[in-house]
Amino acid sequence: MQSGHFKAFILSGASIGLMAGPHHIVFANEKGGTGKSTTAVHVAIALASRGARVGCIDLDSRQRTLHRYLENRSDTIKRRGVTLPMPQFEVFEHESLATLEKQIDKLGRENDFLIFDTPGRDDKYARFVATRAHTLVTPINDSFVDFDLIGQVDAENFKVRKLSFYAELIWEARKERAKADGVTIDWVVVRNRLHNMEARNQQRMTDAIAELSKRVGFRSVPGLNERVIYRELFPSGLTLIDKGHLGQLATAHIVARQELRELVTGLALPEVQTAALV
Repeated sequence: MQSGHFKAFILSGASIGLMAGPHHIVFANEKGGTGKSTTAVHVAIALASRGARVGCIDLDSRQRTLHRYLENRSDTIKRRGVTLPMPQFEVFEHESLATLEKQIDKLGRENDFLIFDTPGRDDKYARFVATRAHTLVTPINDSFVDFDLIGQVDAENFKVRKLSFYAELIWEARKERAKADGVTIDWVVVRNRLHNMEARNQQRMTDAIAELSKRVGFRSVPGLNERVIYRELFPSGLTLIDKGHLGQLATAHIVARQELRELVTGLALPEVQTAALV
């Protein structure tokens, strides 16, 4: 999207009052397979477990990964007769921006946080909710294949050569949002699946991300490693927060729960109540 069109998105959002209502957390990445939906679900449940009112909108009406995960969770609650922290959740059916605005406003009146899971492709609705974000989360696998989404590196020394188109879009969005209503979008790059790289390449990634973050102003936090447990939890809709319902936890699962705690802390989201993450 060109700068002028992106500015129009920003200003149309500002006209309906971006600061009113809940804190918007948008999970966005134009690549698939980065753990975006898994991360979004776990953050949503973590916030709900603290007593926050959380609403989720899945903008990927084809795959519906976040929506399906929470449907499975709802089914588990009914089947087992248990009480679990549970966000509201809906799918946006891609009718129009006006329809999306109405859906956001309706859900926003009932919740402290709105979490958006966007498709792993370029999408005008994903761009729109990104402009309305308070916290914009971009999960990437810890590899230069995924780093290419936000910046290109020199093949010899791995120094950042240029910003990617996506990074330029977010940079423009943040500038225009600040002009429109004074809000600075907190852009957080979440490094998922850290253990898949050998030490030298991981250090190169760390250096490249640090260099690029200074140029475009995002923060980087460690995310969730690749673990079988996440795939196993999907059919039941359970998360690592639900330790009383997971049976015997292996050491790896305990470590994974700590990773989740650190991720939620790293996002630095506003506190609704002070209950600790279970």
